[in-house]
Amino acid sequence: MAKMIVSIDGVVIKEVQLTKERTTLGRRPYNDIVIDNLAVSGEHAVFHQQGDEVEAEDLGSTNGTYVNGKAIKRQALRNGDTIEVGKYKIRFHGEEEGGGFEKTMVFKPGMVLPPAMPRPAPAAAAGASPAAVPQGVIKVLTGAAAGREVALTKVVTTIGKPGLAVASITRRHHGFVLAHVEGPDMPLHNGQRIGGDPVPLHNGDRIELAGTEMQFIQH
Repeated sequence: MAKMIVSIDGVVIKEVQLTKERTTLGRRPYNDIVIDNLAVSGEHAVFHQQGDEVEAEDLGSTNGTYVNGKAIKRQALRNGDTIEVGKYKIRFHGEEEGGGFEKTMVFKPGMVLPPAMPRPAPAAAAGASPAAVPQGVIKVLTGAAAGREVALTKVVTTIGKPGLAVASITRRHHGFVLAHVEGPDMPLHNGQRIGGDPVPLHNGDRIELAGTEMQFIQH
């Protein structure tokens, strides 16, 4: 399924699946992709989807919509294209391109997580340093999946209950950051609700989301 990955200053803040023929973007809360920033118009742009084809259309916004650095009125998107809206960048991922992202790990009663992936061994090929890429896992502490560990092998891992509470854990060069993606329930980081900005994760940190407690382990 095609998706949009929204980021600012290199930090992913939203991951939106394109499930409708018409997906709207803007500052107003009724949009499908809401970006609450004054540089973004109330109704800024719309993404049209027909089959495997997706087109971006600017809705006469004040600051314009850009695709790969060029202002557009309406343009077909190709996998990997970058849409710019104000300071925000939206990466388009086509139907068959999962890129560095994995599906949302959803917590629900009686859930069964996929088999835990083995923790990656330090890379030795091509002269890579073991410390070059941070490695981490999420250990589930409560609920039906308590005790399960899921390796954070992708650039972005999303967790939670869609529509209620979804968060992302993004791997960066210096480590991992936790961010709120969607839903009224904000994640708890060491007992404190996070705000709109991503927060760095440290080994042993506790995360609570959608009633499930987890622990972040970095190694």
